[in-house]
Amino acid sequence: MIKITFINAEGDAHEVEAETGLGLLEVAQAAGMPLEGTCEGQMACSTCHVIIDKDWFDKLPPAVEDEEDMLDLASGARRTSRLSCQILLTEELDGLVVRIPAESRNMQGV
Repeated sequence: MIKITFINAEGDAHEVEAETGLGLLEVAQAAGMPLEGTCEGQMACSTCHVIIDKDWFDKLPPAVEDEEDMLDLASGARRTSRLSCQILLTEELDGLVVRIPAESRNMQGV
């Protein structure tokens, strides 16, 4: 198990434990974070956009061109933005810090 800290738009931190190999989006949704991910990982939308803490950003594999194109459409994107549906959790990401942008949406209306 590894630890991931999600920080919501209000600045509240929520630490969760997750198994390696899971996707960051599914961990976020299980933790009640307000992310949709409506395209089911096919990179047809940017509803699972997150901002990776700058200290962790370079530890992720680089984004592929399709992901970069989708991030261009994301509301509130930053230099360290990524699509959570494209991040698989590994031991190297133990302690990862992720911000949920204020512009995020959730199909439950959270």
